Amino acid sequence: MFETLLAMFRDPGGRTTEGAAIDERVALAALMIHTIAADGAATPAERDNLTATLAKTFRIGSAETERLVEEARRRDLESVDLSDFTAVLNRRMDLAGRARIVEMLWDLVYADGAAQEIEDATVWRIADMLGVPAETRNKLRQRIAATRRAP
Repeated sequence: MFETLLAMFRDPGGRTTEGAAIDERVALAALMIHTIAADGAATPAERDNLTATLAKTFRIGSAETERLVEEARRRDLESVDLSDFTAVLNRRMDLAGRARIVEMLWDLVYADGAAQEIEDATVWRIADMLGVPAETRNKLRQRIAATRRAP
């Protein structure tokens, strides 16, 4: 599952390009951080899911994951809006890849068993900016919500 997403972050020659990969990784991580912080309090489950997802998606260790999270957090705080991040991903990824990002965001939001209204609105806004159709994002949300019911 993560192979497809990881492949989208590689250049045509199959090598991960340092500049492009860093920008895309930070863009994705910043969207994730922004989403879980939207309600004012990222839960431990959301933070754990964030770091695990980034480490698995990019096949990086804990130190590199922490650096990525810190850079993304800094960029998110400095950003005027989310278009800086979504533009990077729109240029580099096809619709299937962008839908996978939306799926990852829903998984983060439901990591603690429920989506807050503001988190829900944030994912919808990001999905819209990524050009993921409403029907697709709704199906992804329903599927993730069904697997992440509160205990």
